[in-house]
Amino acid sequence: MGLLIKKNIDNDCLLGIWEITEDYDVLYSKLELLPEDLEVLNSFQNPLRKIEWLSVRVLLNEITDKNLSIIYNGSRKPFIEDNSYNISISHSKDLTSVLLSRKKKVGIDMEYMSHRISNIASRFINDNEVISENKHEHKFHLYIHWCAKEALYKICDKQDISFKKNLTIEPFTPKNKGLLYARVNNKFINERFKLSYFTIENYIIVWTIS
Repeated sequence: MGLLIKKNIDNDCLLGIWEITEDYDVLYSKLELLPEDLEVLNSFQNPLRKIEWLSVRVLLNEITDKNLSIIYNGSRKPFIEDNSYNISISHSKDLTSVLLSRKKKVGIDMEYMSHRISNIASRFINDNEVISENKHEHKFHLYIHWCAKEALYKICDKQDISFKKNLTIEPFTPKNKGLLYARVNNKFINERFKLSYFTIENYIIVWTIS
Protein backbone atom coordinates (compact mmCIF):
# COMPACT_ATOMS: atom_id res chain seq x y z
CA MET A 1 0.00 0.00 0.00
CA GLY A 2 2.77 2.47 0.91
CA LEU A 3 1.90 6.04 1.78
CA LEU A 4 -1.46 6.27 3.57
CA ILE A 5 -1.31 9.84 4.88
CA LYS A 6 0.73 12.91 4.08
CA LYS A 7 -0.80 15.84 5.91
CA ASN A 8 0.25 19.37 6.89
CA ILE A 9 -0.59 20.22 10.50
CA ASP A 10 -0.55 23.58 12.24
CA ASN A 11 1.26 25.29 9.31
CA ASP A 12 4.74 24.08 10.32
CA CYS A 13 4.31 20.33 10.82
CA LEU A 14 4.08 17.35 8.50
CA LEU A 15 2.49 14.01 9.39
CA GLY A 16 3.14 10.87 7.39
CA ILE A 17 1.81 7.33 7.82
CA TRP A 18 3.01 4.32 5.83
CA GLU A 19 1.38 0.91 5.55
CA ILE A 20 4.04 -1.77 5.27
CA THR A 21 3.07 -4.20 2.53
CA GLU A 22 6.52 -4.36 0.90
CA ASP A 23 9.18 -6.93 1.69
CA TYR A 24 12.75 -6.15 2.72
CA ASP A 25 14.16 -5.99 -0.81
CA VAL A 26 11.53 -3.57 -2.09
CA LEU A 27 11.98 -1.18 0.84
CA TYR A 28 15.77 -1.42 0.64
CA SER A 29 15.68 -0.57 -3.09
CA LYS A 30 13.95 2.73 -2.32
CA LEU A 31 16.83 4.02 -0.19
CA GLU A 32 20.38 5.28 -0.62
CA LEU A 33 21.90 4.25 2.68
CA LEU A 34 25.18 5.54 4.08
CA PRO A 35 27.76 3.04 5.38
CA GLU A 36 26.86 3.90 8.97
CA ASP A 37 23.19 3.29 8.20
CA LEU A 38 24.00 -0.10 6.72
CA GLU A 39 25.96 -0.97 9.84
CA VAL A 40 22.92 -0.24 12.00
CA LEU A 41 20.56 -2.10 9.68
CA ASN A 42 22.77 -5.17 9.59
CA SER A 43 23.04 -5.19 13.38
CA PHE A 44 19.37 -6.15 13.74
CA GLN A 45 18.75 -9.86 14.13
CA ASN A 46 14.98 -9.73 13.72
CA PRO A 47 13.88 -9.49 10.05
CA LEU A 48 10.71 -7.59 11.06
CA ARG A 49 12.82 -5.02 12.91
CA LYS A 50 14.81 -4.48 9.72
CA ILE A 51 11.63 -3.90 7.71
CA GLU A 52 10.33 -1.48 10.32
CA TRP A 53 13.64 0.45 10.27
CA LEU A 54 13.59 0.66 6.49
CA SER A 55 9.93 1.73 6.37
CA VAL A 56 10.62 4.73 8.63
CA ARG A 57 13.30 5.99 6.29
CA VAL A 58 11.27 5.34 3.15
CA LEU A 59 8.36 7.26 4.69
CA LEU A 60 10.62 10.14 5.73
CA ASN A 61 12.06 10.49 2.23
CA GLU A 62 8.63 10.12 0.63
CA ILE A 63 7.02 12.97 2.56
CA THR A 64 10.00 15.34 2.35
CA ASP A 65 11.17 14.51 -1.20
CA LYS A 66 14.70 14.34 0.19
CA ASN A 67 17.25 11.72 1.17
CA LEU A 68 17.57 12.32 4.91
CA SER A 69 19.48 10.41 7.56
CA ILE A 70 18.22 9.72 11.10
CA ILE A 71 20.56 9.57 14.08
CA TYR A 72 19.86 8.90 17.78
CA ASN A 73 21.17 10.36 21.01
CA GLY A 74 22.04 8.39 24.15
CA SER A 75 18.37 8.29 25.19
CA ARG A 76 17.36 6.85 21.80
CA LYS A 77 15.70 10.11 20.79
CA PRO A 78 15.78 10.49 16.98
CA PHE A 79 17.20 13.49 15.12
CA ILE A 80 17.57 14.41 11.47
CA GLU A 81 21.31 14.53 10.85
CA ASP A 82 21.27 17.89 9.05
CA ASN A 83 18.86 19.40 11.64
CA SER A 84 16.38 20.35 8.90
CA TYR A 85 13.48 19.01 11.01
CA ASN A 86 12.57 17.93 14.50
CA ILE A 87 11.23 14.39 14.24
CA SER A 88 9.16 11.90 16.20
CA ILE A 89 8.61 8.30 15.08
CA SER A 90 6.19 5.53 15.97
CA HIS A 91 5.50 2.05 14.64
CA SER A 92 2.89 -0.58 15.43
CA LYS A 93 2.07 -3.79 13.59
CA ASP A 94 1.79 -2.83 9.89
CA LEU A 95 1.91 0.97 10.17
CA THR A 96 4.77 3.44 10.55
CA SER A 97 4.30 7.11 11.40
CA VAL A 98 6.55 10.16 11.31
CA LEU A 99 5.84 13.68 12.57
CA LEU A 100 8.12 16.52 11.46
CA SER A 101 8.51 20.21 12.25
CA ARG A 102 11.15 22.76 11.26
CA LYS A 103 10.59 24.98 14.30
CA LYS A 104 8.59 23.11 16.96
CA LYS A 105 9.12 20.10 19.19
CA VAL A 106 6.95 17.12 18.26
CA GLY A 107 5.80 13.84 19.76
CA ILE A 108 3.73 11.04 18.19
CA ASP A 109 2.62 7.57 19.18
CA MET A 110 0.59 4.93 17.41
CA GLU A 111 -0.71 1.63 18.74
CA TYR A 112 -2.61 -1.30 17.28
CA MET A 113 -5.37 -1.97 19.81
CA SER A 114 -4.98 -5.68 20.32
CA HIS A 115 -4.02 -6.83 23.81
CA ARG A 116 -5.87 -6.40 27.07
CA ILE A 117 -4.47 -3.05 28.06
CA SER A 118 -6.65 -3.03 31.19
CA ASN A 119 -4.24 -5.59 32.66
CA ILE A 120 -1.50 -2.95 32.84
CA ALA A 121 -3.66 0.15 33.40
CA SER A 122 -2.56 0.45 37.03
CA ARG A 123 0.99 1.08 35.82
CA PHE A 124 0.18 4.27 33.92
CA ILE A 125 -3.23 5.61 35.07
CA ASN A 126 -3.23 7.84 38.17
CA ASP A 127 -5.98 8.82 40.61
CA ASN A 128 -6.68 12.12 38.84
CA GLU A 129 -7.51 10.46 35.52
CA VAL A 130 -10.97 9.31 34.48
CA ILE A 131 -11.55 6.18 32.39
CA SER A 132 -14.97 5.32 30.97
CA GLU A 133 -16.79 2.47 32.70
CA ASN A 134 -18.69 1.74 29.49
CA LYS A 135 -17.44 -1.67 28.36
CA HIS A 136 -17.45 -0.56 24.71
CA GLU A 137 -15.29 2.52 25.46
CA HIS A 138 -13.06 1.34 28.30
CA LYS A 139 -10.28 -0.28 26.25
CA PHE A 140 -10.31 2.51 23.67
CA HIS A 141 -10.12 5.16 26.39
CA LEU A 142 -7.13 3.42 27.97
CA TYR A 143 -5.33 3.21 24.63
CA ILE A 144 -5.78 6.93 24.03
CA HIS A 145 -4.30 7.62 27.48
CA TRP A 146 -1.36 5.30 26.77
CA CYS A 147 -0.62 6.82 23.35
CA ALA A 148 -0.96 10.35 24.71
CA LYS A 149 1.55 9.59 27.45
CA GLU A 150 3.97 8.03 24.96
CA ALA A 151 3.72 11.17 22.78
CA LEU A 152 4.35 13.39 25.83
CA TYR A 153 7.28 11.22 26.89
CA LYS A 154 8.85 11.71 23.47
CA ILE A 155 8.28 15.46 23.23
CA CYS A 156 9.77 15.93 26.70
CA ASP A 157 12.99 14.17 25.66
CA LYS A 158 12.32 11.08 27.78
CA GLN A 159 13.84 12.72 30.86
CA ASP A 160 12.91 11.54 34.37
CA ILE A 161 9.26 10.79 33.51
CA SER A 162 6.96 8.28 35.17
CA PHE A 163 3.82 7.71 33.11
CA LYS A 164 1.79 7.39 36.31
CA LYS A 165 3.37 10.06 38.51
CA ASN A 166 4.43 12.81 36.08
CA LEU A 167 1.86 12.64 33.26
CA THR A 168 -1.82 13.40 33.82
CA ILE A 169 -4.46 13.34 31.08
CA GLU A 170 -7.38 15.67 31.80
CA PRO A 171 -10.86 14.05 31.63
CA PHE A 172 -12.32 13.78 28.12
CA THR A 173 -14.94 11.77 26.25
CA PRO A 174 -13.32 9.34 23.77
CA LYS A 175 -14.31 9.72 20.13
CA ASN A 176 -12.87 8.48 16.83
CA LYS A 177 -11.18 11.86 16.43
CA GLY A 178 -10.60 14.68 18.86
CA LEU A 179 -8.48 16.80 21.18
CA LEU A 180 -7.38 16.29 24.75
CA TYR A 181 -5.21 18.12 27.25
CA ALA A 182 -2.53 16.86 29.60
CA ARG A 183 -0.02 18.13 32.13
CA VAL A 184 3.61 17.14 32.50
CA ASN A 185 5.06 17.83 35.94
CA ASN A 186 8.53 16.80 37.05
CA LYS A 187 11.78 18.51 38.05
CA PHE A 188 12.41 19.64 34.47
CA ILE A 189 8.99 20.85 33.36
CA ASN A 190 5.54 21.91 34.54
CA GLU A 191 3.52 22.48 31.40
CA ARG A 192 0.09 21.84 29.89
CA PHE A 193 -0.06 20.27 26.40
CA LYS A 194 -2.76 19.96 23.77
CA LEU A 195 -2.86 16.62 21.94
CA SER A 196 -4.77 15.49 18.86
CA TYR A 197 -5.87 11.94 18.14
CA PHE A 198 -7.65 9.89 15.48
CA THR A 199 -8.16 6.27 14.49
CA ILE A 200 -7.40 4.22 11.40
CA GLU A 201 -9.25 0.90 11.57
CA ASN A 202 -7.91 -0.65 14.80
CA TYR A 203 -5.05 1.82 15.28
CA ILE A 204 -5.02 4.89 17.49
CA ILE A 205 -2.65 7.77 16.65
CA VAL A 206 -1.93 10.63 19.07
CA TRP A 207 0.41 13.57 18.55
CA THR A 208 1.41 16.80 20.22
CA ILE A 209 3.32 19.89 19.13
CA SER A 210 5.05 22.46 21.31
